[in-house]
Amino acid sequence: MEKLYYKLEKFEGPLDLLLFLIRKNKLDICDISISELVDQYLEQINVMQENNMEITSEFLDMAARLVYMKTVSLLPKPEESEKLKRELTGELLEYQECHRMAGIIGSRLSFDSFSRAAQKIEFGTAYRGHNTPQEIHDAYISAVGRGKRLLPPKPEAFSDIVSHKIVSVASRIVHILRCLLKHGKERYEELYSDCRHRSDIVATFLAILELIKSRRIRLEGEHDSTVRLLGRKHVKRGAGQ
Repeated sequence: MEKLYYKLEKFEGPLDLLLFLIRKNKLDICDISISELVDQYLEQINVMQENNMEITSEFLDMAARLVYMKTVSLLPKPEESEKLKRELTGELLEYQECHRMAGIIGSRLSFDSFSRAAQKIEFGTAYRGHNTPQEIHDAYISAVGRGKRLLPPKPEAFSDIVSHKIVSVASRIVHILRCLLKHGKERYEELYSDCRHRSDIVATFLAILELIKSRRIRLEGEHDSTVRLLGRKHVKRGAGQ
């Protein structure tokens, strides 16, 4: 087989490359010489690598397959070699036919537009489907549910939006003083431990401000603050100041 000199092309896959080599060397696809074809194939892979072309794993898998077929052909058992050769020939013929049909379809159709003459369509009003009783039941339940969704919502649906819990600041003042009377002081965060709603948090915060203003409690520290209950002496002294 003569050494080929041609412009490097981009192949869609290993079968495309094999068909290219067969056409260039004018070989019979049904009676190809594996020993000659594998040398041409490996040479083409080396040229692709030298030109920094991307070589997918499919090309390398085919190279390993061809080398294996060449090795088997040298063994004394020709049956396996002929079997592998027939499999490769079948794949090449199938790929060649698909490539030929793709060219024919591509010449007749355009990927941007497709047009055809108007066709007469007969419309039927009769329902021709076949449904099980369970499918009919599910369809009925779904239709009833859609009908219910069209009804006005119940007043209870707006309860979370228009209603809110009312918490008095006085009740939170009493709660805070009771906590401080037991221990004398408490961490600032602990005064909010029983708050479940936003109104509880707001009322507690206002109660703390009111107690600080009236000099009943004192807030100590910056990051890990502590709330301390002030005695009566402290209260009178603060009032006199």
